[in-house]
Amino acid sequence: MRRKIPSSSSLQAFEAAARHGNFARAAEELALTEGAISRQIARLESLLNCRLFDRTGSRVKLNPVGTRYAHQVRETLERLERDKQDIMGMPEGSQSLDIAVLPTFSSRWLIPRLNKFKSLHPGITLNIAARTDPFILSGSGFDAAVHFEHSAWAGMRIQFLFEEQLIPVCHPALLTHKNSDEQLNELPRIHRRQNPDAWHQYARESGLMIDNPTQGDRFDLHEMAIAAIMAKQGVALIPRMYIESELNSGLLVSPWPASDNLSKRFCLVKPSETGVNETALAYFEDWLLAEINQSAIA
Repeated sequence: MRRKIPSSSSLQAFEAAARHGNFARAAEELALTEGAISRQIARLESLLNCRLFDRTGSRVKLNPVGTRYAHQVRETLERLERDKQDIMGMPEGSQSLDIAVLPTFSSRWLIPRLNKFKSLHPGITLNIAARTDPFILSGSGFDAAVHFEHSAWAGMRIQFLFEEQLIPVCHPALLTHKNSDEQLNELPRIHRRQNPDAWHQYARESGLMIDNPTQGDRFDLHEMAIAAIMAKQGVALIPRMYIESELNSGLLVSPWPASDNLSKRFCLVKPSETGVNETALAYFEDWLLAEINQSAIA
């Protein structure tokens, strides 16, 4: 059955008029007449069988339905533009993968290793996007996700990758000749907002004395917490895999025991059914598992 969907001209005219709140300025932007903008929006309203603007004389204003639709149309047009750029940037005959990845894992572990994947599979273009929270993979536009295990992935194909290990880390300049266990209690503690009880759990598990374990600055990402400890602002619980090079070089130190229980299981999440990029995804999965086995997080 033929779909009755708005034309791109109508959507562009509506989005411009909604953004400017004025048909004349929308017409100027799109190099059209004001009458042409008005006719495009009238066709769109007729197709939708509802008004998008309230009209008072020559003045127009988005109504609540129009405000909601404008947001949806803007997202659609932006996505179409991104898709166009992606396709234009792909060499002829190549494949592409859209992968959602946790931000710090992406910047600290995955991206520095991607040259190896590119050398093995030069015909595959990787598009990496950051996603902090689990989401519904089906219909998201992603071919897969590298994330921690979560109920949101129910029904998806799951490949276990590794289990992270959290360790207390700080700048060496913050440590004195005092007993390190005592000093852990004195250092300002840095928290990750998504795991506010981590220090309390660490104190209970390790048996180390930590007064007021919930006090301290909070950040959304491990990357932010790492920047804070590099700036000598305190001590944070960080997955070892993210700061392995800094520990090896002495830029950061961790004289305290790692946590055995404060951990998350990372996995590669794939759609429940195979897709058109299944071969490219299989290459990415094989490479990812090989890199993990060769790295310190194996």
